[in-house]
Amino acid sequence: MGCIRIGMHPSTTHSIVCALVGVGVAAYGTEAVNWGWNGRGVAYVVSGWVLAPTLSAILAGTIYGLTRFIVFSKPEHSLTRGIYSIPVYFTLTGFIVSFFVIMKNGRGDWGIAVGGNNPGGAVTLSGDLTKAFTIIGCMTGVILLFCVAFAIPFFMRRLVKEENLKWYHIFYIWFVPTQPRDEHLAATLNEAMTPHIKLEGVEATTTEVVEEVKQVEAAEELPEKGHPAWIKFKKVALKGFYNDIAKDQYDSAKHLHQNVHVYDNKTEYLFSFLQVMTASFASFSHGSNDVANSVGPFAGVYSIWANGQLASNAKAPVPVWMLAFGGIAINFGLAFYGYNIMRNLGNNLTYHSPSRGFAMELGAALTVITAAFLALPVSTSQCIVGATLGVGIVGGNYKAINWKMFGWIALSWALTLPVASITAGLLFWLLTNVPSFTVAP
Repeated sequence: MGCIRIGMHPSTTHSIVCALVGVGVAAYGTEAVNWGWNGRGVAYVVSGWVLAPTLSAILAGTIYGLTRFIVFSKPEHSLTRGIYSIPVYFTLTGFIVSFFVIMKNGRGDWGIAVGGNNPGGAVTLSGDLTKAFTIIGCMTGVILLFCVAFAIPFFMRRLVKEENLKWYHIFYIWFVPTQPRDEHLAATLNEAMTPHIKLEGVEATTTEVVEEVKQVEAAEELPEKGHPAWIKFKKVALKGFYNDIAKDQYDSAKHLHQNVHVYDNKTEYLFSFLQVMTASFASFSHGSNDVANSVGPFAGVYSIWANGQLASNAKAPVPVWMLAFGGIAINFGLAFYGYNIMRNLGNNLTYHSPSRGFAMELGAALTVITAAFLALPVSTSQCIVGATLGVGIVGGNYKAINWKMFGWIALSWALTLPVASITAGLLFWLLTNVPSFTVAP
């Protein structure tokens, strides 16, 4: 929390693993900690902290590089290529998401495993694979059918013919009559995708948006109404709900837009729909990694407290309420404090656009989910930072990265190891050595 408060981007995985090491050393000495590679010890875990962001950068950079070649290589045809590529992108992404969710959900009579849970082990599929792949095939087929039957006609009318369609028209596009041309489409997309670029001969924005901006500016000038305590609480505790991170850019990041390739806003708009799916997949990967890392030690301690002994099979049961608690807590953290990380990764590390965000999220999520298969507690923070760097370099050059911000983030990773382990060890030592009023000395 302290690192996040000052704009650093620490790893929750690092913090938890290092805290466990610190408590183990404080309780039983260095011999109690498995420092080696075998048995998934500290060396095995730490290796993932290096390999995961590297793999994430390679995957995300490759995905974006292929997108640039397939869709953006010829700017005059990028929109048409993008529209007809949408079914391919959606179907592949849908297949990947459904495959991971179905095969690893633990509820069906099938599964996937890696030999020894170690990198390089043989991947084996077991159980009723016919049923599993039937479900995956049906989910993927529905996505493909929807894209061909509804998405392509919608985008052709919305972006090529520039009809004034709403997003929900995509679900019944065949029954929507021809709409008048949207005169403000270019300005609207420019406002959403590239507000830092002024279009020649195009209104800065629509009349509705201009009026809305005037109303917001006028409201900001007026003194806020309400009890002083509520106003203070709103500014401090609810800052994440009102903070506009898009306008919060550091001086060290001002040069980023000058060193990247900026593409057609209409084509980028296509990827904003795809990014919803990859963002959901990334959230799923956070649940499989970050929440699991937090709930795991909690479940172990709670089991010992409730039963007075270690679980016989070395696996503590995880109650449903504990999973719900972890899920609710991570959402509260996002809502109230997440703007600090959004500001740094989304606006101050490199230039972002929907096509870049799609590649970043998919590359990072694939890395995290694969690591979960290997029971390797990698850092989702490092994976998304690695993916951001990979896409930033492929989408421009090394100057497209704010290396000062990356250095600040890397420093938080380096400090996590000593700070988390020493703090946890000291807290454990203090709590176990305080004077007892029930036990005779």
